[in-house]
Amino acid sequence: MNLIEVRNINKYFQQPAKMQVLSDVSFDIEKGKLISITGKSGSGKSTLLYLLSTMDTDFEGSIRINQDEMKGKSNPWLADFRNHHIGFVFQFHYLLPEFTVLKNVMLPALKLAKYSREETEHHAIDLLKLLGVEDQAHKRASLLSGGQQQRVAIARALINEPLIIMGDEPTGNLDSYNSAVVFDLFKKLSAEKGQTVLMVTHDEDIAGRSDQTIHLVDGKIDHAN
Repeated sequence: MNLIEVRNINKYFQQPAKMQVLSDVSFDIEKGKLISITGKSGSGKSTLLYLLSTMDTDFEGSIRINQDEMKGKSNPWLADFRNHHIGFVFQFHYLLPEFTVLKNVMLPALKLAKYSREETEHHAIDLLKLLGVEDQAHKRASLLSGGQQQRVAIARALINEPLIIMGDEPTGNLDSYNSAVVFDLFKKLSAEKGQTVLMVTHDEDIAGRSDQTIHLVDGKIDHAN
């Protein structure tokens, strides 16, 4: 079953002069797969991820996620869709340093208020356990190593049980050991939990071990396999 269907996407930047960034991009992504978007700087990969994240709706073509068309939806509808269905992991973890690890993971779920605080805390601890950082739960986030902080960021991305985790260079700030640890966690989440993971990466080793690679050259898909 296709979770994401992208058809004939064209994207233009208008400033300082009109420039086409993505050209006739089409592909499908199945549920429960780990997908890497690759390409040189300026190839359009981050722009594509931004469109898929529903943060930018100024494009030509069609993006369907979970059978819903993103084009033409209102900003409140899209914000609600993101809160319920998309978890984000960035190159920098963006944890709140003065809060504990547990509180950082719980925050998106407390905002959504789908479950009680007690249920949310239980779920957060389960995620920290899954990601191997349960023993750090009551430490301030600022006291963790870079690799630990990124694992906490993944737990936070998972707390609202999203359909998709989207990562923008999620291993970009990590050394080779921690990059491998984080990637293996993504593989585990997709293989064992059926989690769909979509990430931009420069790391050829990571791309080579993904279920699917979408490679962009000058805004066009060079290959998607």
